[in-house]
Amino acid sequence: MASSSGTAATNAGDTAATTAITVERKPPAARLSELGVRSWPKWGGPPGRYPLSYGARQTCYIVRGKASAAVEGSPEAGVQFGAGDLVVFARGTRCTWHIAAAVDMHYAFDPP
Repeated sequence: MASSSGTAATNAGDTAATTAITVERKPPAARLSELGVRSWPKWGGPPGRYPLSYGARQTCYIVRGKASAAVEGSPEAGVQFGAGDLVVFARGTRCTWHIAAAVDMHYAFDPP
C-alpha cells in the first residue's frame, strides 16, 4: 500500500503541538470496504480556498477532483490529493484546502 504524508509542527505556544495530513494513494477496494467508506456521508465542493480546523480526526475518501491542503504555520507547500486517495486529517489540524478541480468525497469523523 503506497502512501505519503505531510507533517508540520506549529509554533502556537506549544512546541510539542504537531498537526498532520496523511494521504494513502489508491488504497485497494478491500481496504475501502473494511472501513465502510461507501456508507459515510458525502460532501462536495467547487474550486476555491477553504480554511478548515479539525476538532476530531477526519478521514476522507476522494471520489473525484483534485486538491491540496496547506497546514497553517507550516513552511511546507502543502499535501496534494485527488480521486482515489484516502486522506486523514489529525485532530487539531488547521489548514487551508485549495480545490483545483471540484471535489466529491465520503468522510467520517472519529469521536472527539
